[in-house]
Parts: sequence; C-alpha cells; structure tokens
Amino acid sequence: MAQPHTDHTKIQNHQDNHGVSYSTQFSLPADSEVSHLPETTSQRQQASIAKHSLENDDHLPEHLPEKLAHQHDDALLQEPEETVLYLAYGSNLNSKTFLGRRGIKPLSQINVIVPELRLTFDMPGLPYFEPCFAATRFRDLTTKHESSAEDSPLIAHDDGDAYNPNKPLVGVAYEVTLTDYARIIATEGGGSGYKDVVVDCHPFPEPYNPNDPIPDIPTTPTFKSHTLLSPSNSITASRVKSPARSRHPITRPELGYAQPSARYLGLIVNGAAEHDLPVSYRRYLAQLPPYRATTLRQKIGRAVFTAVWAPLFLPILVLKQVFAGPDGRSPAWLVSYERLVLPSMWWSYDHVFFRIFGDGERSVQKVD
Repeated sequence: MAQPHTDHTKIQNHQDNHGVSYSTQFSLPADSEVSHLPETTSQRQQASIAKHSLENDDHLPEHLPEKLAHQHDDALLQEPEETVLYLAYGSNLNSKTFLGRRGIKPLSQINVIVPELRLTFDMPGLPYFEPCFAATRFRDLTTKHESSAEDSPLIAHDDGDAYNPNKPLVGVAYEVTLTDYARIIATEGGGSGYKDVVVDCHPFPEPYNPNDPIPDIPTTPTFKSHTLLSPSNSITASRVKSPARSRHPITRPELGYAQPSARYLGLIVNGAAEHDLPVSYRRYLAQLPPYRATTLRQKIGRAVFTAVWAPLFLPILVLKQVFAGPDGRSPAWLVSYERLVLPSMWWSYDHVFFRIFGDGERSVQKVD
C-alpha cells in the first residue's frame, strides 16, 4: 500500500528529441485518500478467476442493466452490492480525478503489473489543446521487446532497467461496485471510445520496493480485472469482439506521434506518486515531453481551432454523462452525433489547420 506523502512540489527539466525544452511540475498530496484504502485481499483476487465471476465476463458492459436491476432487488433485501475489479492506468490513477471529479468510491486497491498490455497515448483528443489521452495496447509476447525511436517516439533514450513503453503496463486494480463501474464507463467515453477487455494482473512481490526493476514475467499469482483498451489496437479485431457502436470514430495514422498536454501528464504523474508505483515508471512519466504551442502560428491555430470546434466537441463530454444509461453507455443518437463531429473535426485539422497553423499534436522548435 502507498503511504501518505508530505506535501511538496517537484520540477524536472528535460529536452525532447527535437530540441524543445520543457519542465515537468508535479505535487505530491499531503494525505491522499487512496493511501487509506485497504489492499485488495488475496481471497478477492482469487475469486476473480472463477469461471462465472464478473471479472471473467467479457460482455459485462452489455450485462450491466440486468445486473443492476437485480442488484436493486437485493438492496431491498439488504444484500451487499456486487463488486468488480477495474484496472486504472491513466488519469484515473489520480485521486482528484477518480475519487473527486468522477465520484468513484473504491472499496480496495492493489498495485499491479499487466504483462499482456503496454501504455500508449493514442486516444485522440482535441488538437492544439489536448492532443491525446492515455490508452493501452496488447504487447506482442512472442518476441523480445527492444526500445526504439519508432516504438517510443515520446522519449529520448532508454538505459538498462529504465521503463520504456514496450515494458508491461503498470497500474492500480480498484475494487468498485457495479454502480461505480457504470459511472466509470460513462466518464470514459460512454462505450464509444475505449474497449472494455479482461486482462491478467499480477501484484508486485512482497516486500515491495519501488526501486526494484519491473519484471517482464511476474511470478506472483494471477487475477482477472476489467480495463480499457485503445480503439486503434491492431490486434483488437482478433481478440476483442465488440458491437459496432463501441468503435471509436477516429484513429490517427501515426500511432505514438501525438503528445499529451502538460495538464493531463501532471494528473498521471501525481497519481503514480500517490500510489507509490515503481520509481522507473514514475521517472519515465516525468520525462515524457508534453505538447506545447511553441510558435505563434500554433498559438493562433489553438485559439481559432478551439473557437470553431469546442462548441461542438465539448457538449459531447457533458451529454455523455447526462444521458448515460444504467450501463454507463451513451444513447444511439449521441453516438451518431459523436461519429459525425469527431471525424469532421480531425479532417479539418489534417487538411486545413495543420497546413495553415502547424502541428497541433507535437511541439516544434520555435522558428517564428
């Protein structure tokens, strides 16, 4: 379990592959709520691998309305609410996001390694402002992974036991109620963005030392958890069967090209510190270069793009939560509206804004 941290702020200075200097600033909370959550018991972990467990249900999002209705009947009989394990890895690591803004109330948590997944930043967002968000992709476990500029364009170098994006995903498995699980789906795209999948998780070995390297092949017992997968995963089609309305309307042509905003990166960095995740992983996150509008053209482009598209894009985020069904999914009419707006927005960026105002996904050296 992570221990409460003393409140302080750290600033780290870096330079990316293109010579753009940037700094990462993050604060460690004085007394995080997540530090007081109990650790998920080994009995609960083992229960997840049972054949008919919620964690082994590949179609849990579709079954949620029925299960929540049944749960309502159980509540009248004062039966305890069912829970499910959910793996967080992006901004949901941060208590201000997960417990605060999204109002999730986990019952327990445990830090984990997920060998079959790797961290990516390929969920498209809003160019010039929030270019991308964190996601996950399946790792190719049949070959030995080496860090390369092509596979990890966000970082400048890798050495020894340093974390790189080809290594296993590191995250936190939360135990949440089905009601909160539906709320997570609603706040993570309403079923039209990420894909829900079931993955194998491994707790860190005891005694836990955050300075130890992250093993490629963990030896601790496996348990199951639901998590969210990148819509652009090339292996998804053969491993995940999902309804058409769950397919994200946009995938970018060059995966790993976009840089997350400093705001978004800060949420993940702070969340990793709250949970006392491995030092190598936190160091990797802290050195990721954020997107910054460094040229006058980019700054003008950001203002114009936001003025044109924010009134059409931002209501989608609000309406998804307002009209989310019992399963957290958005209604068909809202999914259709999103599938109209997002491709149009990114088409305008690729064919108009990029040519006039420059890159809205990666920082560039200031030349004007």
